[in-house]
Amino acid sequence: MEGLINLWQATGLANFTWPALCMMAVGCGLLYLAIAKGFEPLLLVPIGFGAILTNIPVAGLGDPGGLLYYVYYIGIDSGVFPLLIFMGVGAMTDFSALIANPKMLLLGAAAQFGIFATLFGAILLNFIPGFEFTLQDASAIAIIGGADGPTAIFLASKLAPELLGAIAVAAYSYMALVPIIQPPIMKALTTKEERQIAMPQLRHVSKTEKILFPLAVLGLTILFLPAATPLVGMFCLGNLMKECGVVDRLSKTVQNELINITTIFLGLAVGSKLAADQFLTIETLGILALGAVAFGIGTGTGVLMAKTMNRFSNTPINPLVGAAGVSAVPMAARVVNKVGLESNPHNFLLMHAMGPNVAGVLGSAVAAGILLALVG
Repeated sequence: MEGLINLWQATGLANFTWPALCMMAVGCGLLYLAIAKGFEPLLLVPIGFGAILTNIPVAGLGDPGGLLYYVYYIGIDSGVFPLLIFMGVGAMTDFSALIANPKMLLLGAAAQFGIFATLFGAILLNFIPGFEFTLQDASAIAIIGGADGPTAIFLASKLAPELLGAIAVAAYSYMALVPIIQPPIMKALTTKEERQIAMPQLRHVSKTEKILFPLAVLGLTILFLPAATPLVGMFCLGNLMKECGVVDRLSKTVQNELINITTIFLGLAVGSKLAADQFLTIETLGILALGAVAFGIGTGTGVLMAKTMNRFSNTPINPLVGAAGVSAVPMAARVVNKVGLESNPHNFLLMHAMGPNVAGVLGSAVAAGILLALVG
């Protein structure tokens, strides 16, 4: 009889709790969004499955000694995975649109306003009972506004590791929901005539310019914001390998095998932080709400900056491209192009939107460096 009791106590049925079942349902929800809706499947599939694995009772996959524990410790706690992801993203990024039209840097910078606005919002939440965000916590939450998952994970792992699961899920969820969140904001802040504005064709960018650009960006970062060099440096290394043309094997490896392997383990490590005892708190709801506000503000300020620039620019600027200043590459640029085509079927804004889009990647990395330098 005692043997049967011990066998029963070793089963999942005897050890399941409602919070764990809720988080496993969240994991299934992420899998549904990835598989059925196509929302960031490369990330949401491993994150969702990691959430299911870490909440399995008795298995202890996320506990000290478990597989997910070590994956998190080696890749996230050390900050290695986000940096490898940034190198891969750099190797897949074309800076031609930004080099041809440097003014787009302003749009990438304007879209980061949501980060700093949310910083104060997180601090103000402390006046509501149940919220106790430190300045480090608020800084980690604020970076969600940049819509850059690796940057959010990197900063959260440094400043607020206990909030990493909620921050990562919020960041990647809003990245995945760009096609739903951004268009209403873009349309509300622009007129149909503004959305119809056609922008002139970009000039040709030479190979020399493409090679010098990542070196120049890294040099400026070293001089003025060394705290951001881990992210910016890996991003520039990946881009230099792509553009120099002499290390094609390395560039292809970074763009494919390396970033794919890292993405699998990054997703599982983030999912391991969706354990019920860590995630089901009032603070998590606050983080999700602040993330939505941050993303909305970032989109809005980018559009408003583009409207302002259009008034003073010698060449027309479609205000829609300002929405691409968030770091969701290339989804935000595709959304801009789609909304532009709805107003003018002959107006292709994709290449123009890629300028502020890649500027947003640099902007979010710089913003993370600033926050790390101030409160790290």
